[in-house]
Amino acid sequence: MPPNPLIALVNGRVLGDHGPREGLAVLVRGKRIVAIVAHDDPRLADAQKHDLQGHLLLPGFIDVQVNGGGGLLFNDDPSVETLRGMAAAHRKFGSTGMLPTLITDTAEKMRAALQAVDDAIEQRVPGILGIHVEGPFLANARKGIHNADLFRQPDDEDVEALIAPHKGPVMLTLAPDQVPLPVIARLAGAGVVVVAGHTAATYATTRAALDAGVCGFTHLYNAMTPLASRDPGVVGAALDDPHSWCGLIVDGHHVHPAALRIAIAAKARGKCVLVTDAMPPVGSDHPNYVLNGQTIVMRDGICQNEAGVLAGSGLDMASAVRNAVQTLGLSLAEASRMASSYPAAWIGLDRTHGRMAAGYQADFAVMDDALVVQETWVAGVRYAVTA
Repeated sequence: MPPNPLIALVNGRVLGDHGPREGLAVLVRGKRIVAIVAHDDPRLADAQKHDLQGHLLLPGFIDVQVNGGGGLLFNDDPSVETLRGMAAAHRKFGSTGMLPTLITDTAEKMRAALQAVDDAIEQRVPGILGIHVEGPFLANARKGIHNADLFRQPDDEDVEALIAPHKGPVMLTLAPDQVPLPVIARLAGAGVVVVAGHTAATYATTRAALDAGVCGFTHLYNAMTPLASRDPGVVGAALDDPHSWCGLIVDGHHVHPAALRIAIAAKARGKCVLVTDAMPPVGSDHPNYVLNGQTIVMRDGICQNEAGVLAGSGLDMASAVRNAVQTLGLSLAEASRMASSYPAAWIGLDRTHGRMAAGYQADFAVMDDALVVQETWVAGVRYAVTA
């Protein structure tokens, strides 16, 4: 067999902009898509065929907020091996790319996490695209489960660590009411994907931060000032701004479905992104984990401490897509884009990831009619999903 054989994914329903289409084959060579062709294209004669058994073929999912999975928490051990285990756990649910997320921690832990992700990308760990640093530049009034004892303003060393050359995108969640505008502008100007979250900012403060370079919002509605008639808050600024992205946790617990539908209706198409905020129980048989010295328990998909504070989620991306279709009433095509092409655009990888088109990375989620993942492909390599 040649080193890079032409592979044809056949007998599937390829999800396009207007829904699933039959009679198509996807040609893959190495880690790239070569073409999407009719089932009788002559190139199939020389290709190694893979039968999709009538299942749906979607672009692989990209999750920009993943704290853990497979029983592993990134904060506990920011290493290549942790990242390898997290990525493997989430592949079972169609995630072919992720930003491992470091929750508020020390400066030393942040540097270790940045290095671990660079090393993982250098070693080509499947699915690791970049990093999301969520904190510690956050507001105590909207701390959520974060350890407020570690909150602070970024110093020059923090900024230099974040803007230094990295192997993939760096997303940073900060509170606009806690970080000076010149710092936001410097980070954004250097290519950091700066987003607002865990913030008590006013509408005016948030608007100024957007003008300075903030380009999105971490888990919209949660841990931020709400929309009110005379005080639009962070949520109002997010919905009012036509250019920014909003991460949505569609798990039925973090945000009411009606509020999610309102956000999707208010934002321009392409600006609402599905995220999981996943914690160690995803892809694991163990429902408990320890965060900041607190025991967190997952029950019915809800991760909480003893006081009932949400601590991330037990959501996976396949379930997020399913919920977007079944609970929010979105088309499968739109839910799929919210899990693939839209997040790719948010983190600047939309020319190589997140779409089913020639030249793009061969990342796929193969799902049955119940939208349960049957197999996942990352960079042209197939991973079978086992129960």
